[in-house]
Amino acid sequence: MSVFEGLKVLDVASYVAAPAAATILSDFGAEVIKIEPPEGGDGYRAMAALPNLPKSEHNYAWDLVSRNKLGLALDLRTPAGQAVLHRLVGQADVLITNYPIAVRARLGLDPQALLAINPRLVFGSVSGYGETGPEADRLGFDATAYFARSGLTDITRADEHAPPTAPAMAQGDHPTASTLFGAIVMALYRRERTGLGGVVSTSLLANGIWANAAMVQAALAGAEIRYRQARHAPRSALSNFYRCADERWLSIAMVSETKLWPVLLQVLGLPELATDERFATLEGRRAHAQALTALFDPVFLRREAAEWQRLFEAAGGFTVSVVARLADVPHDVQAVHAGAFVEADGMGGTQRTVDSPFRLDGVTKVRPRGAPALGQHSRDVLRGHGFTDAEVDALVQQGVVKEGQR
Repeated sequence: MSVFEGLKVLDVASYVAAPAAATILSDFGAEVIKIEPPEGGDGYRAMAALPNLPKSEHNYAWDLVSRNKLGLALDLRTPAGQAVLHRLVGQADVLITNYPIAVRARLGLDPQALLAINPRLVFGSVSGYGETGPEADRLGFDATAYFARSGLTDITRADEHAPPTAPAMAQGDHPTASTLFGAIVMALYRRERTGLGGVVSTSLLANGIWANAAMVQAALAGAEIRYRQARHAPRSALSNFYRCADERWLSIAMVSETKLWPVLLQVLGLPELATDERFATLEGRRAHAQALTALFDPVFLRREAAEWQRLFEAAGGFTVSVVARLADVPHDVQAVHAGAFVEADGMGGTQRTVDSPFRLDGVTKVRPRGAPALGQHSRDVLRGHGFTDAEVDALVQQGVVKEGQR
Protein backbone atom coordinates (compact mmCIF):
# COMPACT_ATOMS: atom_id res chain seq x y z
CA MET A 1 0.00 0.00 0.00
CA SER A 2 1.29 3.45 -0.91
CA VAL A 3 1.86 5.86 1.97
CA PHE A 4 -0.73 8.38 0.78
CA GLU A 5 -3.21 6.05 -0.88
CA GLY A 6 -6.69 7.54 -0.41
CA LEU A 7 -5.33 11.05 0.21
CA LYS A 8 -7.10 13.61 -1.98
CA VAL A 9 -5.11 16.67 -3.02
CA LEU A 10 -6.25 19.75 -4.94
CA ASP A 11 -3.43 21.41 -6.87
CA VAL A 12 -4.78 24.93 -7.42
CA ALA A 13 -1.43 26.44 -8.29
CA SER A 14 0.72 27.53 -11.20
CA TYR A 15 4.24 27.01 -12.46
CA VAL A 16 6.58 25.03 -10.27
CA ALA A 17 7.15 25.25 -6.52
CA ALA A 18 3.62 24.57 -5.29
CA PRO A 19 2.61 22.06 -8.00
CA ALA A 20 5.86 20.14 -7.49
CA ALA A 21 4.93 19.59 -3.83
CA ALA A 22 1.72 17.97 -5.07
CA THR A 23 3.82 15.85 -7.43
CA ILE A 24 5.81 14.45 -4.50
CA LEU A 25 2.56 13.53 -2.74
CA SER A 26 1.38 11.81 -5.94
CA ASP A 27 4.61 9.80 -6.11
CA PHE A 28 3.56 8.18 -2.85
CA GLY A 29 0.01 7.41 -3.97
CA ALA A 30 -2.05 10.56 -3.34
CA GLU A 31 -4.79 11.37 -5.84
CA VAL A 32 -3.94 14.84 -7.15
CA ILE A 33 -6.43 16.92 -9.10
CA LYS A 34 -4.74 19.64 -11.13
CA ILE A 35 -7.15 22.60 -11.40
CA GLU A 36 -6.35 25.03 -14.21
CA PRO A 37 -8.05 27.96 -15.96
CA PRO A 38 -10.05 26.76 -19.00
CA GLU A 39 -8.32 29.23 -21.32
CA GLY A 40 -4.69 28.27 -21.74
CA GLY A 41 -4.35 26.39 -18.48
CA ASP A 42 -1.35 26.71 -16.18
CA GLY A 43 1.24 29.02 -17.72
CA TYR A 44 3.88 26.38 -17.06
CA ARG A 45 2.50 24.43 -20.02
CA ALA A 46 4.30 26.94 -22.27
CA MET A 47 7.45 27.37 -20.19
CA ALA A 48 9.70 25.01 -22.16
CA ALA A 49 9.13 27.07 -25.31
CA LEU A 50 10.86 30.13 -23.85
CA PRO A 51 14.23 31.26 -25.24
CA ASN A 52 17.47 29.89 -23.77
CA LEU A 53 15.84 26.67 -22.55
CA PRO A 54 16.47 23.20 -24.02
CA LYS A 55 14.55 22.82 -27.27
CA SER A 56 12.40 19.74 -27.71
CA GLU A 57 9.20 18.63 -29.40
CA HIS A 58 8.19 17.25 -26.01
CA ASN A 59 6.85 19.37 -23.16
CA TYR A 60 9.44 18.05 -20.71
CA ALA A 61 8.93 20.69 -18.00
CA TRP A 62 5.16 20.16 -17.85
CA ASP A 63 5.51 16.37 -17.95
CA LEU A 64 7.90 16.41 -14.99
CA VAL A 65 5.84 18.52 -12.59
CA SER A 66 2.36 17.41 -13.68
CA ARG A 67 2.86 13.67 -13.85
CA ASN A 68 0.31 11.41 -12.16
CA LYS A 69 -2.31 14.18 -11.91
CA LEU A 70 -5.94 14.34 -13.01
CA GLY A 71 -6.72 17.42 -15.08
CA LEU A 72 -9.74 19.61 -14.29
CA ALA A 73 -10.22 22.86 -16.22
CA LEU A 74 -12.29 25.13 -13.96
CA ASP A 75 -12.92 28.88 -14.13
CA LEU A 76 -12.48 30.10 -10.56
CA ARG A 77 -13.22 33.68 -11.58
CA THR A 78 -16.92 32.79 -11.63
CA PRO A 79 -19.22 32.12 -8.66
CA ALA A 80 -20.21 28.82 -10.28
CA GLY A 81 -16.57 27.78 -10.55
CA GLN A 82 -15.91 28.65 -6.93
CA ALA A 83 -18.99 26.68 -5.91
CA VAL A 84 -17.52 23.64 -7.71
CA LEU A 85 -14.19 24.14 -5.95
CA HIS A 86 -15.88 24.33 -2.56
CA ARG A 87 -17.70 21.06 -3.19
CA LEU A 88 -14.37 19.46 -3.99
CA VAL A 89 -12.81 20.99 -0.86
CA GLY A 90 -15.44 19.24 1.23
CA GLN A 91 -13.89 15.89 0.25
CA ALA A 92 -10.25 16.96 0.04
CA ASP A 93 -7.39 16.36 2.46
CA VAL A 94 -4.95 18.91 1.07
CA LEU A 95 -5.22 22.03 -1.06
CA ILE A 96 -2.07 23.58 -2.48
CA THR A 97 -1.82 27.04 -4.01
CA ASN A 98 0.72 29.73 -4.81
CA TYR A 99 -1.67 32.41 -6.06
CA PRO A 100 -0.96 35.81 -4.49
CA ILE A 101 -3.05 36.63 -1.43
CA ALA A 102 -5.16 39.24 -3.22
CA VAL A 103 -5.84 36.78 -6.04
CA ARG A 104 -6.80 34.02 -3.61
CA ALA A 105 -9.58 36.21 -2.24
CA ARG A 106 -10.97 36.76 -5.73
CA LEU A 107 -10.83 33.05 -6.60
CA GLY A 108 -12.54 31.69 -3.49
CA LEU A 109 -9.28 30.44 -1.97
CA ASP A 110 -9.39 32.15 1.41
CA PRO A 111 -7.92 29.51 3.77
CA GLN A 112 -10.20 30.27 6.71
CA ALA A 113 -13.29 30.03 4.51
CA LEU A 114 -12.10 26.69 3.16
CA LEU A 115 -11.33 25.38 6.66
CA ALA A 116 -14.87 26.34 7.65
CA ILE A 117 -16.09 24.05 4.86
CA ASN A 118 -13.71 21.25 5.83
CA PRO A 119 -11.91 21.56 9.21
CA ARG A 120 -9.70 18.56 8.33
CA LEU A 121 -8.27 20.31 5.28
CA VAL A 122 -4.54 21.08 5.15
CA PHE A 123 -4.09 24.32 3.22
CA GLY A 124 -0.54 24.58 1.88
CA SER A 125 0.77 27.68 0.19
CA VAL A 126 3.90 29.10 -1.39
CA SER A 127 4.54 32.81 -1.83
CA GLY A 128 7.43 34.75 -3.24
CA TYR A 129 8.29 36.85 -0.20
CA GLY A 130 6.05 35.64 2.64
CA GLU A 131 2.42 36.32 3.42
CA THR A 132 2.81 39.27 5.78
CA GLY A 133 4.83 42.47 5.67
CA PRO A 134 5.17 45.33 3.20
CA GLU A 135 6.11 43.08 0.27
CA ALA A 136 3.64 40.26 0.80
CA ASP A 137 1.94 41.05 -2.52
CA ARG A 138 5.18 41.30 -4.50
CA LEU A 139 5.35 38.77 -7.34
CA GLY A 140 8.36 36.51 -7.35
CA PHE A 141 9.93 33.66 -9.26
CA ASP A 142 12.84 31.60 -8.02
CA ALA A 143 15.29 33.72 -10.03
CA THR A 144 14.18 36.86 -8.19
CA ALA A 145 12.95 35.81 -4.75
CA TYR A 146 14.96 32.63 -4.08
CA PHE A 147 18.25 33.58 -5.74
CA ALA A 148 18.54 37.35 -6.18
CA ARG A 149 16.91 38.46 -2.93
CA SER A 150 18.53 35.83 -0.70
CA GLY A 151 22.08 36.79 -1.63
CA LEU A 152 22.70 33.51 -3.49
CA THR A 153 23.06 35.22 -6.85
CA ASP A 154 25.58 37.64 -5.42
CA ILE A 155 27.65 35.17 -3.43
CA THR A 156 27.91 32.58 -6.25
CA ARG A 157 29.39 34.92 -8.85
CA ALA A 158 32.66 33.68 -10.35
CA ASP A 159 34.44 36.53 -8.57
CA GLU A 160 33.65 39.94 -7.13
CA HIS A 161 33.92 41.63 -10.53
CA ALA A 162 31.89 39.08 -12.49
CA PRO A 163 28.28 39.86 -13.41
CA PRO A 164 25.50 37.74 -11.88
CA THR A 165 24.54 34.54 -13.69
CA ALA A 166 20.94 33.45 -14.08
CA PRO A 167 20.03 30.19 -12.32
CA ALA A 168 18.93 27.12 -14.23
CA MET A 169 15.23 26.54 -14.87
CA ALA A 170 13.24 25.99 -11.63
CA GLN A 171 16.46 25.50 -9.67
CA GLY A 172 15.01 27.11 -6.56
CA ASP A 173 11.45 25.92 -7.08
CA HIS A 174 12.13 22.23 -6.56
CA PRO A 175 13.86 22.62 -3.17
CA THR A 176 11.00 24.92 -2.13
CA ALA A 177 8.54 22.22 -3.19
CA SER A 178 10.32 19.77 -0.90
CA THR A 179 9.91 22.24 1.97
CA LEU A 180 6.19 22.58 1.34
CA PHE A 181 5.87 18.80 1.10
CA GLY A 182 7.50 18.47 4.52
CA ALA A 183 5.20 21.11 5.99
CA ILE A 184 2.13 19.36 4.60
CA VAL A 185 3.23 16.01 6.02
CA MET A 186 3.81 17.71 9.38
CA ALA A 187 0.25 19.07 9.30
CA LEU A 188 -1.13 15.67 8.34
CA TYR A 189 0.72 14.14 11.28
CA ARG A 190 -0.81 16.71 13.60
CA ARG A 191 -4.21 15.97 12.09
CA GLU A 192 -3.80 12.32 13.06
CA ARG A 193 -3.54 13.51 16.67
CA THR A 194 -6.09 16.31 16.72
CA GLY A 195 -8.47 15.58 13.85
CA LEU A 196 -7.96 19.10 12.53
CA GLY A 197 -6.16 20.41 9.50
CA GLY A 198 -4.71 23.90 9.26
CA VAL A 199 -2.59 26.27 7.23
CA VAL A 200 1.07 25.68 6.35
CA SER A 201 3.16 27.97 4.23
CA THR A 202 6.61 28.71 2.94
CA SER A 203 8.21 31.23 0.61
CA LEU A 204 10.84 31.33 -2.08
CA LEU A 205 12.67 34.02 -0.11
CA ALA A 206 12.86 31.98 3.10
CA ASN A 207 14.00 28.92 1.17
CA GLY A 208 16.66 30.89 -0.66
CA ILE A 209 17.99 32.23 2.64
CA TRP A 210 17.89 28.69 4.09
CA ALA A 211 19.91 27.44 1.10
CA ASN A 212 22.34 30.30 1.70
CA ALA A 213 22.12 29.91 5.48
CA ALA A 214 25.82 29.43 6.26
CA MET A 215 26.76 32.66 4.51
CA VAL A 216 23.77 34.56 5.86
CA GLN A 217 24.64 33.40 9.38
CA ALA A 218 28.09 34.83 8.80
CA ALA A 219 26.46 38.15 7.93
CA LEU A 220 24.31 37.91 11.05
CA ALA A 221 27.46 37.42 13.11
CA GLY A 222 29.04 40.52 11.58
CA ALA A 223 31.64 38.61 9.59
CA GLU A 224 33.60 40.17 6.75
CA ILE A 225 31.96 38.94 3.55
CA ARG A 226 34.62 37.92 1.08
CA TYR A 227 33.67 37.21 -2.49
CA ARG A 228 35.04 34.37 -4.51
CA GLN A 229 38.31 35.00 -6.23
CA ALA A 230 38.96 34.20 -9.88
CA ARG A 231 39.83 30.58 -10.64
CA HIS A 232 43.41 31.47 -11.60
CA ALA A 233 43.89 33.27 -8.28
CA PRO A 234 41.96 31.28 -5.67
CA ARG A 235 42.33 31.42 -1.92
CA SER A 236 43.45 27.79 -2.10
CA ALA A 237 44.88 25.99 -5.11
CA LEU A 238 43.87 22.73 -3.43
CA SER A 239 40.16 23.54 -3.62
CA ASN A 240 39.72 24.59 -7.21
CA PHE A 241 38.70 23.54 -10.72
CA TYR A 242 41.22 22.27 -13.24
CA ARG A 243 40.86 21.77 -16.97
CA CYS A 244 41.99 18.36 -18.15
CA ALA A 245 43.20 16.83 -21.44
CA ASP A 246 39.68 16.05 -22.66
CA GLU A 247 38.48 19.64 -22.05
CA ARG A 248 36.56 18.42 -19.00
CA TRP A 249 36.98 20.00 -15.60
CA LEU A 250 37.91 18.32 -12.33
CA SER A 251 36.65 19.71 -9.03
CA ILE A 252 38.94 19.25 -6.04
CA ALA A 253 37.78 20.08 -2.50
CA MET A 254 40.56 19.36 -0.01
CA VAL A 255 39.76 19.76 3.68
CA SER A 256 42.68 17.85 5.20
CA GLU A 257 45.15 19.95 3.25
CA THR A 258 48.16 19.57 5.54
CA LYS A 259 47.82 15.80 5.68
CA LEU A 260 47.19 15.33 1.96
CA TRP A 261 49.72 17.85 0.59
CA PRO A 262 52.58 15.33 0.18
CA VAL A 263 50.18 12.74 -1.29
CA LEU A 264 48.89 15.31 -3.76
CA LEU A 265 52.41 15.96 -5.00
CA GLN A 266 52.88 12.24 -5.59
CA VAL A 267 49.64 11.96 -7.56
CA LEU A 268 50.53 14.99 -9.69
CA GLY A 269 54.15 13.92 -10.16
CA LEU A 270 55.54 17.12 -8.65
CA PRO A 271 57.89 15.91 -5.88
CA GLU A 272 60.11 18.96 -6.32
CA LEU A 273 57.44 21.18 -4.77
CA ALA A 274 57.93 19.42 -1.43
CA THR A 275 61.11 21.42 -0.95
CA ASP A 276 59.75 24.70 -2.34
CA GLU A 277 59.73 27.08 0.63
CA ARG A 278 56.74 28.98 -0.79
CA PHE A 279 54.52 25.95 -0.26
CA ALA A 280 56.05 24.42 2.87
CA THR A 281 53.20 25.53 5.14
CA LEU A 282 49.44 25.92 4.85
CA GLU A 283 49.84 29.68 5.20
CA GLY A 284 52.45 29.71 2.45
CA ARG A 285 50.30 27.70 0.08
CA ARG A 286 47.43 30.12 0.66
CA ALA A 287 49.66 33.17 0.20
CA HIS A 288 51.03 31.75 -3.06
CA ALA A 289 47.81 30.12 -4.30
CA GLN A 290 48.00 31.88 -7.66
CA ALA A 291 51.52 30.64 -8.33
CA LEU A 292 50.59 27.13 -7.22
CA THR A 293 47.56 27.10 -9.49
CA ALA A 294 49.76 28.15 -12.41
CA LEU A 295 52.06 25.19 -11.67
CA PHE A 296 49.14 22.76 -11.44
CA ASP A 297 47.36 23.88 -14.61
CA PRO A 298 49.70 22.30 -17.21
CA VAL A 299 49.95 19.11 -15.17
CA PHE A 300 46.19 18.52 -15.20
CA LEU A 301 46.20 18.97 -18.98
CA ARG A 302 48.26 15.76 -19.30
CA ARG A 303 45.39 13.39 -18.42
CA GLU A 304 41.66 13.16 -18.91
CA ALA A 305 39.42 14.19 -16.04
CA ALA A 306 38.09 10.69 -15.32
CA GLU A 307 41.64 9.34 -15.12
CA TRP A 308 42.60 12.06 -12.65
CA GLN A 309 39.57 11.19 -10.55
CA ARG A 310 40.62 7.53 -10.46
CA LEU A 311 44.17 8.45 -9.45
CA PHE A 312 43.07 10.74 -6.65
CA GLU A 313 40.55 8.29 -5.26
CA ALA A 314 43.07 5.43 -5.43
CA ALA A 315 45.45 7.55 -3.35
CA GLY A 316 42.77 7.82 -0.64
CA GLY A 317 41.38 10.74 1.30
CA PHE A 318 40.69 13.05 -1.63
CA THR A 319 37.24 14.44 -2.44
CA VAL A 320 37.10 15.06 -6.18
CA SER A 321 34.61 14.87 -9.01
CA VAL A 322 34.52 15.33 -12.74
CA VAL A 323 32.24 18.27 -13.49
CA ALA A 324 29.32 16.62 -15.26
CA ARG A 325 27.80 18.14 -18.35
CA LEU A 326 24.03 18.13 -18.43
CA ALA A 327 24.00 15.49 -21.17
CA ASP A 328 26.05 13.19 -18.90
CA VAL A 329 23.55 13.09 -16.06
CA PRO A 330 20.92 10.74 -17.59
CA HIS A 331 23.69 8.14 -18.10
CA ASP A 332 25.09 8.34 -14.58
CA VAL A 333 24.88 4.80 -13.20
CA GLN A 334 25.39 5.96 -9.62
CA ALA A 335 22.54 8.46 -9.98
CA VAL A 336 20.27 5.52 -10.78
CA HIS A 337 21.34 3.75 -7.59
CA ALA A 338 20.83 7.00 -5.67
CA GLY A 339 17.19 6.98 -6.78
CA ALA A 340 17.42 10.02 -9.04
CA PHE A 341 15.53 8.39 -11.91
CA VAL A 342 12.50 6.16 -12.20
CA GLU A 343 10.83 4.26 -15.03
CA ALA A 344 7.72 6.05 -16.28
CA ASP A 345 4.84 5.84 -18.75
CA GLY A 346 3.64 8.54 -21.09
CA MET A 347 6.58 10.89 -20.57
CA GLY A 348 7.25 12.48 -23.93
CA GLY A 349 10.45 11.28 -25.57
CA THR A 350 11.65 9.08 -22.70
CA GLN A 351 10.71 6.09 -20.59
CA ARG A 352 12.20 7.65 -17.47
CA THR A 353 11.69 10.74 -15.35
CA VAL A 354 13.48 12.46 -12.49
CA ASP A 355 12.21 10.99 -9.24
CA SER A 356 11.43 13.01 -6.14
CA PRO A 357 14.33 12.75 -3.64
CA PHE A 358 12.51 10.83 -0.91
CA ARG A 359 12.60 7.14 -0.11
CA LEU A 360 10.87 5.11 2.58
CA ASP A 361 12.24 1.65 3.20
CA GLY A 362 9.83 -1.06 2.11
CA VAL A 363 7.57 1.32 0.16
CA THR A 364 7.33 1.24 -3.62
CA LYS A 365 6.44 4.58 -5.12
CA VAL A 366 3.78 4.99 -7.79
CA ARG A 367 5.02 4.39 -11.33
CA PRO A 368 4.81 7.86 -12.90
CA ARG A 369 2.38 8.42 -15.72
CA GLY A 370 2.17 11.31 -18.18
CA ALA A 371 0.77 14.74 -17.41
CA PRO A 372 -2.86 15.44 -18.30
CA ALA A 373 -4.09 17.47 -21.23
CA LEU A 374 -6.00 20.60 -20.27
CA GLY A 375 -9.29 19.44 -18.76
CA GLN A 376 -8.62 15.83 -19.69
CA HIS A 377 -10.34 14.40 -16.60
CA SER A 378 -12.86 17.16 -15.89
CA ARG A 379 -15.96 15.02 -16.21
CA ASP A 380 -14.50 12.03 -14.38
CA VAL A 381 -13.31 14.20 -11.48
CA LEU A 382 -16.68 15.89 -11.07
CA ARG A 383 -18.55 12.60 -11.32
CA GLY A 384 -16.30 11.24 -8.61
CA HIS A 385 -17.35 14.14 -6.39
CA GLY A 386 -21.07 13.59 -6.82
CA PHE A 387 -21.85 15.78 -9.83
CA THR A 388 -24.39 14.40 -12.26
CA ASP A 389 -23.79 14.41 -16.00
CA ALA A 390 -26.52 17.03 -16.33
CA GLU A 391 -24.69 19.29 -13.86
CA VAL A 392 -21.40 18.81 -15.71
CA ASP A 393 -23.06 19.50 -19.05
CA ALA A 394 -24.47 22.75 -17.70
CA LEU A 395 -21.08 23.82 -16.36
CA VAL A 396 -19.47 23.04 -19.71
CA GLN A 397 -22.12 25.03 -21.59
CA GLN A 398 -21.55 27.99 -19.26
CA GLY A 399 -17.81 27.84 -19.93
CA VAL A 400 -17.11 27.21 -16.25
CA VAL A 401 -15.67 23.77 -16.98
CA LYS A 402 -13.75 22.66 -20.03
CA GLU A 403 -13.41 19.07 -21.22
CA GLY A 404 -10.11 18.26 -22.85
CA GLN A 405 -8.86 15.59 -25.19
CA ARG A 406 -7.96 12.19 -23.79
